[in-house]
Amino acid sequence: MDLGSNDTTVELAEEVGCKTLHFTSTFDAVHLAKFLHESPLEEAKTTLAIHITTAWKLQDISLSINRARELWDLHLSHHAEPSGDENEEALVLSELDLRHLVMTKSGMEALASLSIDGTTEDLDERLRVRVVRGSVNVNINQRESLATASRFAQLFYWMLESKHPLLLFGIPGVVLFILGYRLSGNIVGALEEINSTSIGVTLATIAMTLIGLFSIMVALILYIMGKQVEQVQSQYDWPSRT
Repeated sequence: MDLGSNDTTVELAEEVGCKTLHFTSTFDAVHLAKFLHESPLEEAKTTLAIHITTAWKLQDISLSINRARELWDLHLSHHAEPSGDENEEALVLSELDLRHLVMTKSGMEALASLSIDGTTEDLDERLRVRVVRGSVNVNINQRESLATASRFAQLFYWMLESKHPLLLFGIPGVVLFILGYRLSGNIVGALEEINSTSIGVTLATIAMTLIGLFSIMVALILYIMGKQVEQVQSQYDWPSRT
């Protein structure tokens, strides 16, 4: 979406097949939502709008994408000077200096129908809305740590939601444990002398047994934690992406 650039940004976007929209109205959250809601773009489940300024860096896009993957109907990040008595709930949305704006279909419709003086309190209570003050002082090391933690959290969540890791850990673990246990008994009785070969085979058998036992423990832990997550989710009427 072009706000009136005087360079070759639009031409470069069109060269790679991107659709370009020319936005000429007042740039704020309400007018932006109205413009996107009335635009000829294909309807999307979630829309992410990022305000590209001279202070914006490509490293910031990971945080915006992570917010878009969450279950917020409306997530607005804005620039503001920190103040101790600021009430985020009473902020006029059209007066905020946008950093990024995440909207679902229902969130976009609600924001587009909001008055120019509307706040989050004027939105439908059934919508999941969050307005946050963006931080501009996050250094690169912190970003990398947050990105690593986010990837680990996504992997861990997938392991809880998907049943495949339980099979991948559980079945091989049982097989390795049984084989290691049986082989250890046979090897102890079959070896007549102690040498490097016998010690290596014995250690390999012990390692196989321990790896199998560890895999079984991991499978059981993931199964128990998955059940706990399901129990917690069942206590709240959270929206689902399925």
